[in-house]
Amino acid sequence: MRNHSNKPLEPETLAAQALGIEDPATGAVIPPISLSTTFARREDYAPAQGGTYIRDDGPSQKHAEAILCELEKGEEALSFGSGMAACTAGFHALEAGSHVAVSSVVYYGVLSWLEYFARERGIRFTLFEPGDLDGLERILASRKTELVWLESPANPTWAITDIEACCRLARAHASLVAVDSTAATPVLTRPIELGADLVCHSATKYLNGHSDVLGGILVVADAGQPLWERIRLHRKFAGSMMGSMDAWLLCRGLRTLFLRVPKQCENALAIARHLDRHPAVERVHYPGLENDPGHEIAGRQMSGGFGGMLSVLVRGGRDEAIGMVKRAQVFKRATSLGGVESLIEHRKTSESDLTNTPQNLIRLSIGVESVNDLIRDLDRMLEGA
Repeated sequence: MRNHSNKPLEPETLAAQALGIEDPATGAVIPPISLSTTFARREDYAPAQGGTYIRDDGPSQKHAEAILCELEKGEEALSFGSGMAACTAGFHALEAGSHVAVSSVVYYGVLSWLEYFARERGIRFTLFEPGDLDGLERILASRKTELVWLESPANPTWAITDIEACCRLARAHASLVAVDSTAATPVLTRPIELGADLVCHSATKYLNGHSDVLGGILVVADAGQPLWERIRLHRKFAGSMMGSMDAWLLCRGLRTLFLRVPKQCENALAIARHLDRHPAVERVHYPGLENDPGHEIAGRQMSGGFGGMLSVLVRGGRDEAIGMVKRAQVFKRATSLGGVESLIEHRKTSESDLTNTPQNLIRLSIGVESVNDLIRDLDRMLEGA
């Protein structure tokens, strides 16, 4: 992107213009989709653009990676075929005998992968409660730990972990820290600036924002880190590359990221405050509420809002919770999150028995619709109308 000023461009500008990359052949401000799976070599047999095969690198993938690398202030980024592929790439890259400390509240797919596959691959893991720095310290002091994995805000209760404090602890014990920042997005939190070594995103969610992409992104603070090279090799030989169409759609979605996320935060906060006073609601999980246990830390490490995700515990049990969801008219009854449309789901139905998610927990992904329409729909659901 051309910038004749000495002042760096703001992230809103970088995202809106997708780094200002233009098609060198035509000058098109929207670069074309590169669907080729293979790339010709020059006469001297050197790669023409640095790549020879789509499983190594691709032009559309590189563009998406470059945007995220810039927004997260990392040195390098890699795209993957799904959020789960990105989340588990670091675990795959660990050597047998490695130990990881994992927050007990993270996306259930990560816990499931660890439970089903970690031990048979020689990876040991220990869980710690989000926000329990003393517990994490005890784990790190008791054994060599290669990687600390956390998520903030953490699905599905949106628990907050002090990323900077965790990174200080990990650094003292020569451990790396990876942060799943899917719910925060680089609009609200940039974990590398807080000391993290790796940042993970399910690009399917807020980064794309339109519920039409499957993908994941990893960003690294130091591209010379040995684990990063193993992650790169894992992606190449496991074949978990993001597809070219998904990469192009991701670049398109990123152009409106800084418009969508603030609106989703604004709507989510209004809804959380409304539901926090509702007689049919037992509890609201949302870090933007002053009575939320993670509110103070979230206020320090999230700038511009507290995210578009919240969960409510309805009075009653599973039957009451599912009964509420069945009455949705404006909200869509669907899994996933981060799109412009608002979604609602009975979370335990989507998870496994490995999680402790309450049967009366309803997860809400707040979109960009009129907040009045959303609140009226929730009131109707809660009142049984």
